[in-house]
Amino acid sequence: MVFPHAFFFPRLCTAGLPSDVTIEIGEMSFHLHKFPLLSRSGLLEKLVEEFSREDESHCVLQLHDIPGGAKAFELITKFCYGVKIELTVFNIVSIRCAAEYLRMNADYGDGNLIAQAEGFLDELFGNWEDSIKALETCEEVLPHAEELHIVSRCINSLAMKACADPSLCSWPTSEPINIQSPGGIVLWNGISTSKPQSLSNDWWYEDVSFLSLPLYKRLILAIESRGMKPESIAGSLIFYAKRHLPLMNWQSSFKDTNHVNPGSTISTTSEADQRALLEDIVGLLPLQKGVTSTKYLLRLLRTAMILHASPSCRENLEKRVGAQLDQAALEDLLIPNMGYSVETLYDIDCIQRILDHSMSVYQAATAASSPCIIEEGQLMDGSHLLMPMTMVANLVDRYLAEVAPDVNLKFPKFQSLAAVIPDYARPFDDGIYHAIDIYLKEHPWLTDSEREQICRLMNCQKLSLEASTHAAQNERLPLRVIVQVLFFEQLRLRTSISGWFFVSDNLENSQNGANGNLVVPKNDGSHQVDPSQDRVVGVNDMRERVSELEKECSSMKQEMQKLMKTKRSWNLFPRKFSCRQK
Repeated sequence: MVFPHAFFFPRLCTAGLPSDVTIEIGEMSFHLHKFPLLSRSGLLEKLVEEFSREDESHCVLQLHDIPGGAKAFELITKFCYGVKIELTVFNIVSIRCAAEYLRMNADYGDGNLIAQAEGFLDELFGNWEDSIKALETCEEVLPHAEELHIVSRCINSLAMKACADPSLCSWPTSEPINIQSPGGIVLWNGISTSKPQSLSNDWWYEDVSFLSLPLYKRLILAIESRGMKPESIAGSLIFYAKRHLPLMNWQSSFKDTNHVNPGSTISTTSEADQRALLEDIVGLLPLQKGVTSTKYLLRLLRTAMILHASPSCRENLEKRVGAQLDQAALEDLLIPNMGYSVETLYDIDCIQRILDHSMSVYQAATAASSPCIIEEGQLMDGSHLLMPMTMVANLVDRYLAEVAPDVNLKFPKFQSLAAVIPDYARPFDDGIYHAIDIYLKEHPWLTDSEREQICRLMNCQKLSLEASTHAAQNERLPLRVIVQVLFFEQLRLRTSISGWFFVSDNLENSQNGANGNLVVPKNDGSHQVDPSQDRVVGVNDMRERVSELEKECSSMKQEMQKLMKTKRSWNLFPRKFSCRQK
């Protein structure tokens, strides 16, 4: 039998004896001698003895399933012949597994290979970087490394170091340290006396991201069981996903979906493997609200759609996004439609599901935290502008304005998406008015009934002065809506005028004090301010403002009369105006 590769040790035989045992491993043949091997290995002793009973000719053994293969066995052979071998983080796992396989224990000599390998491993586990490299090499001999608990020992060592306070510990990592940094002194031999650099909480993300998914999952679970903060767990998972899922590095904008961010990792993993990886990552994400950025949750969702992940995975992500939708950015919500038979440019249905879940979460939270009932149409003061539901409302209005130009966006979908937001969540309705105006402009074929229905989505009472002015001159709006805008603007002016007259009456009444003078506190100059002077100035300002408001009101009445004459339909006035037609 001829083998393409052979290995000899002729110089190690002092007597010059020819080889009396051949060991075959894969395509490699080792021509060796029995005595050095049998004195160190229990397995080889047994195999040689069994072979000798059958045939006393040249002994040929096959060890094709030895951990580490021919490479590991070559080092072990040198050890048996008394040659000093170098144990490293790259070969220690395979050497340890192969030594166990060959039964190289203390029964076959003191300081045998198992004992030496164990001593090296104990030192290795004290170093972060070496533990990472050793864990990576476990992939080559995984079943044997599992049986010897090398994998679990590596993971426990890494988990303990990752959870340690980075300000108190300085584990050696793969990050290069600049020994010439300020605050340190560099000696002639390159040794620095500077203090170890402090590490941030995410210092371990990159190192563990090179692990295979099964090992990485086990490490994350071990770290989590040791009390790692959910934010750190989520950060590591997103880092891992960005390294192994190229789609995670794509821009959210529809225009940029064919471009990957510079420096992102290009994966050669199959689509099926990427889909499995994404589903595992989503399953590992902490359940706590807010610990995972909404931006990356939406990127995971978009990636799940492209990779055709399971419905449960996508539903999981949609619910997570809905629970913290107030933290989302508009560009991240613009998820392109992935199907081939779709009409709209963006996935409106997905946003609808997210918004439905978001409203159920926020409304439940509002009901639980406050016993008072917010009536529909009630204006909210400035203290409520940053409430989560208000932020969601502003976000949805901007989203509607962004998707409104899509001519394929059907009226029911636009209406359904806008109607989810309760009226009290919008302090002002300028945003929804802007979206409605764009939609009417891009969909001129809408029927009068549909134009009426879409305008009912906004509350004319909550339009700002600028929006009201625009709406009063907007020919795309139905006449009924324009009349409502004019009516509420007139009502607002009358209210302002009444307020000024109320102030004027108070000023007049305040003139009559006990001594007929207005009591005015002293200013910083410690002299009295002339009350009559202030009163004259205030009254004059009030009169000028009232005069301006009266002119505006008169002008608006004239405009409304002209508009009504052109339409020739006085019966269009509703008996009672309301902000929302029923």
